Amino acid sequence: MQDSLSQAVWRKSSYSSANGQCVEIANGQSDVIPVRDSKSLTGPHLVFGADAWDSFLTSLKNDASATV
Repeated sequence: MQDSLSQAVWRKSSYSSANGQCVEIANGQSDVIPVRDSKSLTGPHLVFGADAWDSFLTSLKNDASATV
């Protein structure tokens, strides 16, 4: 997986803060979502299954709408 991510195109979360506390995800990977700390570009990363990532995002959206 590490080799396949060496050419990955990473993007920062649209909710990242200006103080450098950011996460990035790599698009274009089949069935997985790699996530890394934007301050550590060559450091470790987490890889989530696409279904798990979708569930995570759905739960965040549901929690956000419940607190509005």
